[in-house]
Amino acid sequence: MNLIKLSSDLIKFKSVTPNSSGSLEFIEKILKENKFNCHLLEFGDKKIKNLYAEIKGGKGPNLCFAGHTDVVPAGNLKDWKTNPFKPTIKNGVLYGRGASDMKTAIAAFIYASLEFLSDCKNKFNGSLSFLLTADEEGEADFGTKSVVNWLKKKRHKIDLCLVGEPTNPNYLGEMIKVGRRGSLNGEIIVKGIQGHVAYPEKCKNPIDDLLKICDQLKLPIDRGSKLFQPSKLVITSIDVGNKVTNLVVDRATIKFNVRFSDKHKSKDIVKLIKQRLNKTKSDYELNIKVSGESFHNSSKKLVEPLIHSIKKVTTKTPKLSTSGGTSDARFISKLCPVIEFGIVGKTMHKINENINIKDLENLSKIYLYFINNVFNPKN
Repeated sequence: MNLIKLSSDLIKFKSVTPNSSGSLEFIEKILKENKFNCHLLEFGDKKIKNLYAEIKGGKGPNLCFAGHTDVVPAGNLKDWKTNPFKPTIKNGVLYGRGASDMKTAIAAFIYASLEFLSDCKNKFNGSLSFLLTADEEGEADFGTKSVVNWLKKKRHKIDLCLVGEPTNPNYLGEMIKVGRRGSLNGEIIVKGIQGHVAYPEKCKNPIDDLLKICDQLKLPIDRGSKLFQPSKLVITSIDVGNKVTNLVVDRATIKFNVRFSDKHKSKDIVKLIKQRLNKTKSDYELNIKVSGESFHNSSKKLVEPLIHSIKKVTTKTPKLSTSGGTSDARFISKLCPVIEFGIVGKTMHKINENINIKDLENLSKIYLYFINNVFNPKN
């Protein structure tokens, strides 16, 4: 198997979330050929595809690699230098949608795992598994979240997990994610009374209350903690839908996101927001959707072998961080200790997404050392 070809083959699949478009089936075929026990799972009305595959070598721990083959839309194709679904190599750089986030990490772990299994002739004290989904970039209700529930029902045990998200901001070996902030999205509908702008005394302008609400929302939430940045509420949209100048509208909408530290649960954030809204004495409607709670569920059995592997390949000492957005690690953390480490993420979700091929080759080497370090810590 060739690592670059495997990465390129995965990029070819137009697996825009939540569609596998054959990507998971392609991986399933490879793993079956290498004696993995595979479960191609479908959840939800749209039958969103997921893959759980496992190979057992002994009674030791189950080390799982998790990731997603779905990608965000390519955007305006005219802005791309190359076809986003026709992987192209130029000057040692691989271009294509999913090159950074995160098809190449999946290729790197598959390549490293098969090399490990070949070296040990499938005799090792434990088991290797893959938890892959085509539903991560969107709502994610029928992806890893559903697979985790399936694993619980089937009593399939995962002991340790590494998610291959692009965790490095600038260079390979820079950062390991050992947790993530919680995230919730909110919408506030501020209510008023519509009327003619020339008779404001007969109206109730919701914009007046909206401004007071924004002042309350901008107040600090906390100072963060040892591993977490301060919680932060960011207003993402303000809309009144007014296309004329002589009308006072009857409602205004505020949309926002909160990324919160381990000092809070989502219910605490919702309670705080309601308290602040009530201080304005406004007439409002609040809608909240929680994407995930904050978590920190790493383990020395994961972190130390990975740090050792990163140092061996790159000579870098990675920073342990909980920064950035959410990931499927939030679901896996309910099963077992989980960390995240992948490629450099500078171009993820961007036009002309790409990675350095040398980094990809080194990532696979890191994964191989990591697997060896987990199952053979004395070596």
